[in-house]
Amino acid sequence: MIPEATFKIWRTHPGGGGTFQSFRTKVSEGMVVLDVVHRIQAEQAPDLAVRWNCKAGKCGSCSAEINGNPRLMCMTRLSELNLWEPVTVEPMRTFPPIKDLVTDVSWNFRVKKGIAKFAPRPADAPDGTWRMAQRDIDRVQEFRKCIECFLCQDVCHVLRDHAKHEEFIGPRVLTYAAALEMHPLDTADRIPAMKAQHGIGYCNITKCCTKVCPEHIRITDNAIIPLKERVVSRYYDPVTRLLRVFKS
Repeated sequence: MIPEATFKIWRTHPGGGGTFQSFRTKVSEGMVVLDVVHRIQAEQAPDLAVRWNCKAGKCGSCSAEINGNPRLMCMTRLSELNLWEPVTVEPMRTFPPIKDLVTDVSWNFRVKKGIAKFAPRPADAPDGTWRMAQRDIDRVQEFRKCIECFLCQDVCHVLRDHAKHEEFIGPRVLTYAAALEMHPLDTADRIPAMKAQHGIGYCNITKCCTKVCPEHIRITDNAIIPLKERVVSRYYDPVTRLLRVFKS
């Protein structure tokens, strides 16, 4: 590994907007991008703003775009990058900037509150517990790995390129909804809201969200597509629609 490398880090301006600022800094074997940001912060730019917490890929705090790719800074090793050229580090583009590498991701939490909460069915055993198939439990466990880094939200073109934040809740919140909707004990019905309020029809399953997930959750295949299938079955399947006519 070369002893020094150039990093172009996004710096916001007090009046709005921002530009890249170049820093030449020492690098060494085993370092990750977050290490470099911390070194620059300590030695050259003490006012550089960056959000981080665990430095172990489990808190989701240090999300950024490295050479244009949404990634966790703490999980991006310098050995994966071409250090002979400047490495760009910038905040997630889908969310409003606060300062430098820090963005306002509060929208995600506000939207999440709009999903119907877990509503368990009554206990079905004399001891007050439930009975369910292991395969049904396994199906939703994958979604619980989400660390809410919001990289999937950042890369989603519906939010990133078309700014449909008022009409589409994005892959992270759809995964949260799928975890509840597919839970073997849940009784709430979120399908009407998926169609009418949460804009699931905007997703055209490009799988860009799945590609950037640091927990390797199969967001598209296991969460979004099953939800879309439930919407289609209820509202567009001709047999289902015919049955509804007879029932009414």
